[in-house]
Amino acid sequence: MGMAYFPVFTFLFMVCLCQSDDRLTHAKPLLPGNVLISDSGVFAIGFFSLKNSSSSSYVGIWYNNIPERTYVWIANRDNPITTNVPGKLIFTNSSDLVLLDSTGRTIWTTTNNITAGGGETAAVLLDSGNLVVRSPNGTGIWESFYYPTDTMRFIAWKGPNDPSSSIFSMGGDLISDLQIVIWNGIRPYWRRAAWVGEMVLGTFQGNSSFRMFQTIEYTGDGYYIKVTVSDGSPSIRITLDYTGMLTFRRWNSSMSSWTVFEKFPSSTCDQTEYVPTCKCLDGYEPNGLSFSQGCRRKEELKCGGGDSFLTLPTMKTPDKFLYIQNRSFDQCTAECSHNCSCSACAYASLKNVDATLDQTRCLVWMGELVDVQKFGSTFGENLYLRVPRSPVSKKEGTVLKIVVPVMATFLLLITCIWLVLKARVKHQSRKVQKNLLCLNPSNELGNENLEFPSVSFEDIITATNNFSDYKMLGKGGFGKVYKGMWEGGKEVAVKRLSKWFCARDSGV
Repeated sequence: MGMAYFPVFTFLFMVCLCQSDDRLTHAKPLLPGNVLISDSGVFAIGFFSLKNSSSSSYVGIWYNNIPERTYVWIANRDNPITTNVPGKLIFTNSSDLVLLDSTGRTIWTTTNNITAGGGETAAVLLDSGNLVVRSPNGTGIWESFYYPTDTMRFIAWKGPNDPSSSIFSMGGDLISDLQIVIWNGIRPYWRRAAWVGEMVLGTFQGNSSFRMFQTIEYTGDGYYIKVTVSDGSPSIRITLDYTGMLTFRRWNSSMSSWTVFEKFPSSTCDQTEYVPTCKCLDGYEPNGLSFSQGCRRKEELKCGGGDSFLTLPTMKTPDKFLYIQNRSFDQCTAECSHNCSCSACAYASLKNVDATLDQTRCLVWMGELVDVQKFGSTFGENLYLRVPRSPVSKKEGTVLKIVVPVMATFLLLITCIWLVLKARVKHQSRKVQKNLLCLNPSNELGNENLEFPSVSFEDIITATNNFSDYKMLGKGGFGKVYKGMWEGGKEVAVKRLSKWFCARDSGV
């Protein structure tokens, strides 16, 4: 997409009511002991030496209204003046600013190569802290914001009292221009996740006294990050220090010092340079006994189908992605699913970019996922992780582990209760049948539905001739057995239980 990120910072600071000269011209160079002050007295530029090295002098810009001397830009940071007498900052005929030492040797210079005509070129110090070289018609031809320091365009100091360039720097990703990176030499040390097209990158609420906003602005020649603070806020300073830490500070007037209210990387897990010792994504496990060797897949992808995508919300998308333009969401996921090496993909619609540019953003990752982590509920984007099959989440697995044993125990209990009740019903049925057999002749069985054929007592009396002795076939311990004859000539044997048996079974 060809976007470039250049940090541009707009601050609202305490205002001085004094009037001071804020410009340098051919006729008025900057000499030792002279100080140029911005129109509202916010910033000043002049010669200075650091506390630990009075033999080296620099030309730089600092906060004018803050008692603790704080530098925001140094012209000759990598080449201090080492002579006993500082030099001077002058204009050349080609509209270049040149810093000379006392011997006339060039220490630092701009490279404008523009011959002024019909007027005078001037360098003006603005209330934003930006030193701007303007042509006679007022056009800006050079700005200090575009050149290295630790506060505006980020190249860290080498040490707390050494302003020379260190190995830590910060700027846009050289490959895609979609993310901001802090570099440790040539290696990425920390990065902000790939841009998803939002105009407001973030809001920092230090306390109830101020709020800071980060927004994206398009100026025709690229996209810029703009940082602003609310009215009445204290002075705000954003620096990249010699340890590689990006810090956000506000001036605490009650303590007369700078207070850090935000910093990046916020933890070891936030560093791109090292393998994070945090946690693995779903479907991954530690590559060894700990996280020090990173994570590996629990189940390898199988090329040829059967894979799916697991949606991971509010994620910091990984580094080392392949940026594919002019793709819809379905086309983006297809790019990943059709490539056996693809591990994940992410998609965003860049609705806020210039309408003449591609407004789609398809990112795919091949192989290992580097520097990926879970954000909070308000940041990050969906990362579509390619998995062999739709996995059961840990929560679902935990629920199944609890529910299945409980259900099995419940079903077993119900079965046992049913068997006990069935046995009791059967026992009661048999007891009722036995009691019916013990009824005296005045009782009637009626037509109750028993487990044997229903025969009335009158029919038994008739068949046995009222239990006549000559019908008796034999006698046992529980009663006498009689021969009977049903209607139709069918012979039967009838056993009449004794009164002793019936009384015993009834508990009498």
